[in-house]
Amino acid sequence: MSYIAIPIPQDGGKQDIQIDVTVNNQKQSLHYKVELFYWDECQNPKGHRADCISELLAKHDPSWTVYYIGAPTDDFVPITFIQKKISPSLHSL
Repeated sequence: MSYIAIPIPQDGGKQDIQIDVTVNNQKQSLHYKVELFYWDECQNPKGHRADCISELLAKHDPSWTVYYIGAPTDDFVPITFIQKKISPSLHSL
């Protein structure tokens, strides 16, 4: 997949982003969300942050895939997800 950068207005919390694009005359809809994961929500907030992120993501909705892990702060880490596509053949089941 190729990538383009689209500036998103900074907001203090969760963001829900819907983008409609046309690539080679084919329209696509992409759905992203940004969530803030707070270190103090981990079982061991003083432990290794990679372990904390893994723990927090284990509880996350599996219909979303991690797209980007942003720069952490002392309080949280912003994580961007993209919604998984459902195969059209599965809709008819």
